Amino acid sequence: MMTTTELAQVLFTTALQPSDELSPYQIREAVDERLCACGGDSGWCAAYVAQEAGDHPETYVMRMRWALNAVAGAYALAAA
Repeated sequence: MMTTTELAQVLFTTALQPSDELSPYQIREAVDERLCACGGDSGWCAAYVAQEAGDHPETYVMRMRWALNAVAGAYALAAA
């Protein structure tokens, strides 16, 4: 099972935007699709996130905060 941080890193690498009105299902689906595209290797997503943090620190924090909150909500509902 992946942690909230790992799930957020995967979501961070998707094309979804914080301004999109997304359902929990859409968030989980996007995470699943990205993981499949990466061969299930969440390490690739972590490396991409690290690169983005270095290249675009001005937007990294807001996007990661969004990703953390989005997956926390989406996966909490799935577990309930």
